[in-house]
Amino acid sequence: MFRDTATVFSREFVPVLREPLNLVFSMGQPLLFLFLFGSLLSGSPGLAAGESAWQWFVPGILVMLCLTGPLAAGYSLLVELMGGSMERLLVTPLNRTAMLVGRTLKEFVILLVQAVLTIALAVPLGFRLYPLGVLAGLALLVVLGVGLGALSFVLAIKSQPSGQLFWVVTQMLLFPMMLLSGMLLPMDYGPAWLRIAGDVNPVTHVVEAERALFAGRFADISVLYGSVAVVVIAVLGLWLGTRAMRRGV
Repeated sequence: MFRDTATVFSREFVPVLREPLNLVFSMGQPLLFLFLFGSLLSGSPGLAAGESAWQWFVPGILVMLCLTGPLAAGYSLLVELMGGSMERLLVTPLNRTAMLVGRTLKEFVILLVQAVLTIALAVPLGFRLYPLGVLAGLALLVVLGVGLGALSFVLAIKSQPSGQLFWVVTQMLLFPMMLLSGMLLPMDYGPAWLRIAGDVNPVTHVVEAERALFAGRFADISVLYGSVAVVVIAVLGLWLGTRAMRRGV
């Protein structure tokens, strides 16, 4: 299992090392929001008294990285399914679960590198570091990324042979989850129906948990809610992904 996982991870990650600039290019939209949109939030009525706009905004950008990256991770698997290269892997003695775990580990590493780079770029802007909170926030973020990546692979498998279902579902989910989570703008002053929709959105609780952790507030109740949401997404994604791989692509 471990050997096969390492083999799949190496197969997926080596192309990333050969073109490292793709890591930066894939961060284009979140970084654009960070530099051009973040400074506009200073003095926003949705922020608590004395709360830094960057301390509020950067955790939301990190969750956005998690949505725009791992949620689209199934595209690479979809290309292999449509091109036939995945069929060659399926006739090898590779463990089916290792095929999923190796791919999700690749998304884990990419997300971690992008998150650390984003935090490093945000510090000169005024973002304050709480080391233990940063470590806990990154751990929560990575678990969410693993779950979303696994769900993305399941969607890619179900979308073959045309692949249209993959793009329809990801695009229909991505923007509502982003906008209703309050990661870009405070939801406190929105209409009641919008706040209710935001409360139902699990990403909302993850964003609030990230903000609490990155501010060093470990005892905040939002940390518990966000952790539960992340664990549920990760367990569901890994279970469905492993099941899909074992049944055959």
